[in-house]
Amino acid sequence: MTENEETRALRELEEVPAVEVITATAVHLMSAAAVQVGLAESGYKGDLDEARKLINALAGLVTASAAEIGDHHARPLRDGLRSLQLAFREASIIKDAPGQGPGEKYTGPVN
Repeated sequence: MTENEETRALRELEEVPAVEVITATAVHLMSAAAVQVGLAESGYKGDLDEARKLINALAGLVTASAAEIGDHHARPLRDGLRSLQLAFREASIIKDAPGQGPGEKYTGPVN
């Protein structure tokens, strides 16, 4: 990246509201976790170890930022997170104890 391109990229970031950066990051984590849980239309079976890492990161981000981004933005992120947690549980051969599933240290047990 040239200095001019770097300067332009920094200016663009200066104009992006924090809520947009946070929600975009959460959506990327959700998408990657969905693929790793095995929800991809391509038929990819996924990798639950990778899914666990992504869901943990998503849960931490959503939990930590919910008050900052407001309920309007946080609610759909929480819903998506919960759906991923349930999909993970369903895909797992060896079940986690309640409260021990991915992200549950941040969200509490998911039923």
